[in-house]
Amino acid sequence: MVALLLVNAFVARPFAVPSGSMEGTLRPGDRVLVNQLAYAFDGRPQRGDVVVFDGIGSFLPYRDEPSGVKRLLAEAGLAPAGDTVYVKRVIGVGGDRVTCCGSDGRLRVNGVPLDESAYLLPGDAPSAVPFDIVVPAGKLWVMGDHRSASRDSRDHLGEPGGGTVPVKRVIGRADWLLFPLGRTTSLDRPAAFAAIEGTGGHGEPR
Repeated sequence: MVALLLVNAFVARPFAVPSGSMEGTLRPGDRVLVNQLAYAFDGRPQRGDVVVFDGIGSFLPYRDEPSGVKRLLAEAGLAPAGDTVYVKRVIGVGGDRVTCCGSDGRLRVNGVPLDESAYLLPGDAPSAVPFDIVVPAGKLWVMGDHRSASRDSRDHLGEPGGGTVPVKRVIGRADWLLFPLGRTTSLDRPAAFAAIEGTGGHGEPR
């Protein structure tokens, strides 16, 4: 039991998808396995990763931290993650310029048009909201795959942090869709993001 609790608290943790904002990839009620060591040891979120993060200070700029006991129980998996936790896809990392939309209707990351057909919910546009942002160092620009039903970085542009999420607030990377069993699969990084590699990003010395 102790070993299980330690694994749940520090290594891998199940997470229930709370809404339809990631439809196209994840549905409400899906259970994903979050790899909490994915970004340990100097690892960093990559474009295309599906991440679970705490929105306090970014999506919830005026929300207070939970109490010590409640926070410890949640981190150990002994209490629900709570309504401050989100699951989204990383579109831009520190140093990236993310814009929408070009004449072809696509998002652009560092000037490269992004083919989102592999994960974007069919029928959804990349964004109905125009934006042009350079992601600060140590931050992430995140969006849901069901763009018309996702409250994500676009909705917080005028708030503290400009819609970006601090990397330190990332709980982990969603690596597997575990349940329902008929849809069990790995959540791999889409190949489309490989076209952006080498065009900038992170904006920090390695």
